[in-house]
Amino acid sequence: MTRDQLERDFERFKRELPRDFSDHVRDAYRIDLAARYLGCPLAHPIGKGSGQLSLNAGQLAEDAAAGLAFVVLKTVIAQDESGTQSMAAWAIHETKMRVERCAARDGRLGWTVTWKGRGWDRSLAEYLALVRAGRDLARASGMPVVPSVKYHLPRLGESFRDAEYCYTTRQLAEAWGEPPLLVEIDFSPTLAGDALADDRAQVLRWLREVPARVRAATPGPVRLAVKVMNARFDDAFQVEMLNASGGADALVCFNRLFDPERGVAYGGWDLSDRNLRILDALAVRPSDRPTVPLTGTGNIGSGRMVLEYARRGCESVQLHSFFQLPLSQYPADHGTRTQRALHALVFDPRDGLIAGMLELETAGRLERRDGMLRFLDLSHHED
Repeated sequence: MTRDQLERDFERFKRELPRDFSDHVRDAYRIDLAARYLGCPLAHPIGKGSGQLSLNAGQLAEDAAAGLAFVVLKTVIAQDESGTQSMAAWAIHETKMRVERCAARDGRLGWTVTWKGRGWDRSLAEYLALVRAGRDLARASGMPVVPSVKYHLPRLGESFRDAEYCYTTRQLAEAWGEPPLLVEIDFSPTLAGDALADDRAQVLRWLREVPARVRAATPGPVRLAVKVMNARFDDAFQVEMLNASGGADALVCFNRLFDPERGVAYGGWDLSDRNLRILDALAVRPSDRPTVPLTGTGNIGSGRMVLEYARRGCESVQLHSFFQLPLSQYPADHGTRTQRALHALVFDPRDGLIAGMLELETAGRLERRDGMLRFLDLSHHED
């Protein structure tokens, strides 16, 4: 009967996905999709990662109306009081995005979004106005809207530009208002292709010291997520990077891969294969597992992939490319791309979150508590 109901809901919600669909999932299927990001309770695990889909108030309002769990804003580049940005090379204007097929090494076709661009290229004042708009929307809708920052990353032997840390963080805290301030620290995929990231000791220094410097620069309580890049080194170093990030309150695993020949970041199956492989390595060696909560990201185009990250310890996920596919790629025939994406991720009868959790129950890999299947039980299932 449950499978028949899922088929009916899938067809019914093609026309209009209700904003409170997680309530419907709880009532109809006895499945609790509640999740977490940066300590914030979420109605479900699906959020939007930092990028060009979160750089104006209209986009944020559309996502809140669609029922998205959370949004991370486009990454602003830190500056000092005079406006000087030591990482100014990352504040360059976007070229037009190209949504295109991406073939993995084994031939599987996925999707990636290609553009030549990096961080926020407008003024800090405009970014602060967006933070205030996101703050007000969060209070009205319950959808957290979190700023993202790229701070100064020095070479070994070079000092941190504390003036940039202090000025930018305090401006964000003032715009944010009521503490704690939530911030995602961005180690972007283009950084992996830069000469700055050639030295392993240098990268580990950033991960160890940047969170502490942001905390020191914040006038009140702050919760910090670190979006960890995919470095150009082996899997063991990727695990080492996670362990160096103990000063964070959450880790986002992991940013896109970087193609040095084309000079662009990319996603697809190669990205999720690497990300999941690293997270598997943590499960094999529990002593290497970070003690901070994890959020997954990378090639998430189905509810099943959400569950793959969840079963490896992730309490929520961030998507980007899946919100930009051609409309013909979504089963829903009405609504915004965010609504159509959520419809597919949650209600697809074969590959959606509901179907996947029911299969895990049937296989004995997820059990009901008080009659309810709970998404967050997956991230702690192997503990």
